[in-house]
Amino acid sequence: MRNLKEQNWNGTPTPFYYYDLDLLKQTLETASTEAAKYGYHIHYALKANSNEPILKLIQQYGLGADCVSGNEIKQALANGFEASQVVFAGVGKSDAEIKIALNADIFCFNCESVQELEVLNELAQQHNQTARIALRINPNVNANTHKYITTGLEENKFGINTWELPEVLNLLKQLPNLELIGIHFHIGSQITDLQVFEQLCVRVNEIQQGFRDQGYHLKHLNVGGGLGVDYYEPESNAIPDFAAYFAIFNRLLQVQPGQVVHYELGRALVAQCGTLVSRVLYIKKGQKKNFAILDAGMTELIRPMLYQAYHKIENLSSHLPEQTYDVVGPICESSDCFAQNVPLPETHRHDVMAIRTAGAYAEVMASNYNLREKAVAIYSSN
Repeated sequence: MRNLKEQNWNGTPTPFYYYDLDLLKQTLETASTEAAKYGYHIHYALKANSNEPILKLIQQYGLGADCVSGNEIKQALANGFEASQVVFAGVGKSDAEIKIALNADIFCFNCESVQELEVLNELAQQHNQTARIALRINPNVNANTHKYITTGLEENKFGINTWELPEVLNLLKQLPNLELIGIHFHIGSQITDLQVFEQLCVRVNEIQQGFRDQGYHLKHLNVGGGLGVDYYEPESNAIPDFAAYFAIFNRLLQVQPGQVVHYELGRALVAQCGTLVSRVLYIKKGQKKNFAILDAGMTELIRPMLYQAYHKIENLSSHLPEQTYDVVGPICESSDCFAQNVPLPETHRHDVMAIRTAGAYAEVMASNYNLREKAVAIYSSN
């Protein structure tokens, strides 16, 4: 943030996304170093941010790619990720997307339903291929996060429930174009209570034992991602505690001889390196509220409106005594509000505002609602 504050943004059109590539490098170095202590392999979740400069940098650290669409697979391959390190997840893979993955001969499909297995087998047969698969199993572990980003409960649409496994394993014996190489879990996103991962390890151990009891010795174990970041103190906690995160799995996860453990981290790697920069269009003063109306809105960052998510907001221009504002966007929706009752230095038209921790699920979720033009991205590296 120091570099951002020191910049002179006069004449620079807003809004824009600002990416600190030096912080991204530090984050990748830390995550890679901690994972390497235990031989863990990280796949970067492209859904968090799929910008080419960011992908090219992540690929240089030897990470694989976790993709949830055909276009994400194409983007990963175009930016240097090897097909042998690409995993295709998602509850609703279309036939066309499956064919993209088969043509690329990716490492693994994470499969989420009985019918998906049947469809994948049929398409693989048409391609004269054997598709490598992992079963995404729903462990019924509560991630203690927002209900829209919880994925590991039986009430969620994701994964195969444990009571379905006998049917699934019997079915796989009849699907010759599928090769079961592993099992996959993912219980949610923005998880800050690390005890949740302890619970996940317990369930994974139980489920793995069930597979071994039936004679399955799987080479790959994918425990997903979900490690959260600090949206409240992005400066002091810029890099998540990867050491504590991986240490939990090392301590509790019962890894079988020769088994490779995989992770799917997205937000934890890229969130803090990004900031949404905007200008104040108007200050609207009222008897009950003051509004700071920005030129950025839900079209640039929808998380506060969709998830009621908090992002730290800073005025980069003013050093005056604080007042309280509702910080809102220009979109013709009452929900277009970043935060209410935000204490900020006295704010004026044209002041430059920074909305922090916008490297994940910001630009990648942008829209052109109200026919707005897409905000540009600016990259900074020493």
